[in-house]
Amino acid sequence: MQRRKAQIFSAFDRVASRYDLLSGLNPGYHKHLQWSAERLEVENEGEGSRILDLCCGTGLSTEPLVRLYPKAAITGLDLSDGMLEKARKKESLRSVVFSSGDGMDPAATGAKGPFDAILMAYGIRNMPDADTCLANVIRLLAPGGVICLHEYSVNDSRWSRLVWNLVMFLIVIPLAFVTTGSTDIFRYLRRSVLEFDGKRGFEERLGRAGFTDIETLPIDGWQRGVLHTFRARRPA
Repeated sequence: MQRRKAQIFSAFDRVASRYDLLSGLNPGYHKHLQWSAERLEVENEGEGSRILDLCCGTGLSTEPLVRLYPKAAITGLDLSDGMLEKARKKESLRSVVFSSGDGMDPAATGAKGPFDAILMAYGIRNMPDADTCLANVIRLLAPGGVICLHEYSVNDSRWSRLVWNLVMFLIVIPLAFVTTGSTDIFRYLRRSVLEFDGKRGFEERLGRAGFTDIETLPIDGWQRGVLHTFRARRPA
């Protein structure tokens, strides 16, 4: 398990310099991150609030948080030093405190709660043990705090699995080779999504971790039925 995790983050380090370029070629990528950030519904532009961007990568998911909640104290945490180096260089993210830490146990490795809201984009699927991760993450939330997990989930639908495979094999993996010179991380991406929970299964997993008010919100475009915002709260 630890070896697999090390391999994943080593791969992220290798593609960090061109990760933003490839992500930008994905139709709707930035808009959909904006939607999930909006769905945190932090009031008053975040004044007096603390927000965590868990598994923040190069800061693509942090950027909408800064735009939407400019008065919040925002922390970004990721285990890939290569990705964090890229995030720290962005002028638009100068107000963000970035920390190197493990999403499996953020509190023990750099994220000091409680947080009023947490955004976790494309992260839970990469955790070696999703249940342990969620059990640790809920303790980071203040009572009544909200989490939005922006994540792929296709196992409830044959059509969604077909769309996912076609897009990965015909578009994403070839583009990855052209833009980054490597396809390893994106072949892993394809497999990991196919192995991840269906929507109902992940909602049940959130419930077992103690979250309430669980709902799955849709995304548009080709990713409708493939990408979702899973929103939940820590009980007040």
